[in-house]
Amino acid sequence: MSKSNLSHSQSGLLILSNGHGEDAIALRIVKQIQQQSTVEIVALPIVGEGRLYRELNIPLIGAVQVLPSGGFLYMDGKQLMRDVNGGLLQLTLSQIKAIRSWTRSPGGGKKMILAVGDLVPLLFAWLSGADYAFVGTAKSEYYVRDEAGVLPRKSRRAWWENFSGSIYHPWERWLMSRPRCKAVFPRDTLTTEVLQKWSIPTFDLGNPMMDNLEPVIAPRFYAANAQQQETARPLVITLIPGSRPPEAYENWTLILMAVGSLLVNFRDRSLVFLGAIAPGLDCNTIQQILESQGWIPCGANDVSLSDPNSLTFKQKGALVTITQNAFNDCLHQADLAIAMAGTATEQFVGLGKPVVAIVGQGPQFNPLFAEAQSRHLGISVILIDKPNQAAMAVESLLKDPDRLQLIAENGVRRMGKPGSAKRIALSVLNCIS
Repeated sequence: MSKSNLSHSQSGLLILSNGHGEDAIALRIVKQIQQQSTVEIVALPIVGEGRLYRELNIPLIGAVQVLPSGGFLYMDGKQLMRDVNGGLLQLTLSQIKAIRSWTRSPGGGKKMILAVGDLVPLLFAWLSGADYAFVGTAKSEYYVRDEAGVLPRKSRRAWWENFSGSIYHPWERWLMSRPRCKAVFPRDTLTTEVLQKWSIPTFDLGNPMMDNLEPVIAPRFYAANAQQQETARPLVITLIPGSRPPEAYENWTLILMAVGSLLVNFRDRSLVFLGAIAPGLDCNTIQQILESQGWIPCGANDVSLSDPNSLTFKQKGALVTITQNAFNDCLHQADLAIAMAGTATEQFVGLGKPVVAIVGQGPQFNPLFAEAQSRHLGISVILIDKPNQAAMAVESLLKDPDRLQLIAENGVRRMGKPGSAKRIALSVLNCIS
């Protein structure tokens, strides 16, 4: 497709995002915009150093800084105070100043902001004085309701989350309904339908989180005419400990304890586990934890991954393969996952597959986060308190094909179909032109 005639001198787009996951989602949209137009794109990651933007050679317009919380302020006042002491207020003022300076800079062309994340980039976009669009990644009406109505919850937090009739509070909806807000892209159809009650310019274009998840090596266990092979083949389970150290190492230990319970309960079934280890984690530490729980290095594996550097371990006839470069393969090869993560769990669920989630201690995957995630993702997430409950949860799933079918439908409905980034990119370009 030929690019539009939006030249560098005519228009500019500033991307605001507030977290590593939000940066990744924003860049999916940016890449699609770059394929369609020559609009000049710059960015300001509100949280973190913007490594993903730098890798794509997207210029940063202001100060960036890694704060003590790492961006995980979710329901945690202590983390907020640590960030304040670490320079949060000074950084915020500096970033707002940089945004307004960019908006007012000479050039003559139209300038627009794409805010990706939650209230913070949305507020910064409004403060800029420029037109803006908003990709709401952090909130979904599924946290407080489903298609049947409001979820039955009695806590004060439940009241607060939905006191005004939406997961988005009145001040957020005010920012989304301003004349300068040209488009809002909620993450699912249910959230879009609720926001439309307040004359907000919402577009139900899907969730970019589900883009670019195609496997390098396709699964080989799902032949339609092979019922006998289906029962004889290995049960493949992906293990997702999260991405933030040192929490991810503690999560990995808990997940391997859950794996231990499966080894006991599924003695008669061949088991293959795929460790989807984030690139930022130390693989040596991951390996040491494996070996401390009785796993022995070996070379064999029943599942092909696109990572030549993957490592395989065995115990009691079961195999664990760990990889830092074949995340998509780990998503598609598996029947289910044991996970203690945010975005990766949602992506796995979006493929129509069940996740067993173990409550951790945080700072990210703490009990409050885990409970909220289970509400958000509904029947696709089976939340357990202790690792030794994993075997019973998996056994119950495998005995209930009707439940698995409902989980498959639920995941696609809540997370959307691929292609959203391109649809959002075209809509944003339409706002600029």
